[in-house]
Amino acid sequence: MKPSKARSYLEYILIRSLLGGLAVLPRPIRLKVAYFFGYLGYLLASKLRRTAKRNLEMALPNLSNPEQENIIQGVFRNFGRLLAEFSYFPKLTRESIENIVVYEGLEHYLSAINKGRGVLFLTGHIGAWELSSFAHAVYGYPHNILVRQIDNPYIDKLVDYYRGCRGNKAIDKNNSVRAILSALKRGEAVGILIDLNTVRNQGIFCDFFGIPACSTTGLATLALRTKAAVVPGFLLWDEKLGKHKLHFEPEVELIITGDQKEDILQNTAQFNKVVEKIIRLYPDQWMWVHRRWKTRPEGEKGLY
Repeated sequence: MKPSKARSYLEYILIRSLLGGLAVLPRPIRLKVAYFFGYLGYLLASKLRRTAKRNLEMALPNLSNPEQENIIQGVFRNFGRLLAEFSYFPKLTRESIENIVVYEGLEHYLSAINKGRGVLFLTGHIGAWELSSFAHAVYGYPHNILVRQIDNPYIDKLVDYYRGCRGNKAIDKNNSVRAILSALKRGEAVGILIDLNTVRNQGIFCDFFGIPACSTTGLATLALRTKAAVVPGFLLWDEKLGKHKLHFEPEVELIITGDQKEDILQNTAQFNKVVEKIIRLYPDQWMWVHRRWKTRPEGEKGLY
């Protein structure tokens, strides 16, 4: 059931006030306040903590309980950091962005976009993922981002403004194919997050941390159809720098066997491996609270 109009507007006022209040604080204080909110979330969201623990038990079974707990706390700390950075989007400029985000591997993106076939960013909910696309636009490379509309229309409009105030364009996930194809035809880039659970009739099962995970085929299908370059890109927090690294990897070479179904399966599987590699390197920056392995193959018992 959708919330009432009055409740939706109240939620919007609260979110807008929170973002506005954080944005006026100096960045060190803004981060500390947001980390406090993240810790509150950790204390209060027991269901999400249980999901994260179950995921870690399945995906990284060699971790000790204290190691699991450190990662889970890091996940909520990462959410706080995302909130802090998101609140400041409208104030970020080309002159100030280098104080927050630095590039790592920009040449891989430039090489791919210069081929003129468009670029599909292979990415996921890692680090302050909203900042990855925004920072790239602030640096002078606006692009298209695939998004799901938020149920609350007031908050959806607010978030859409924050995401797009430096030139990025949002594409509604539910009606996206034509818009994505048009963008690629113009030689533009499109960001697609591929790390969430997918319902059985909209995905295929591929290995993810040694467990079959129902995965979206959209990125592989688009890449094979358009021959657009697939470039892995992730925003990763560097504690020593006190900044985020916008990390790009070399273009992924597509597997082409001539069998369309097999090509989609193999490329989706290799895309999953790219995401898994980054998560293993930065486990406390991924969204373990999501039930990634919820959808199971026909007849298989649920894992949660």
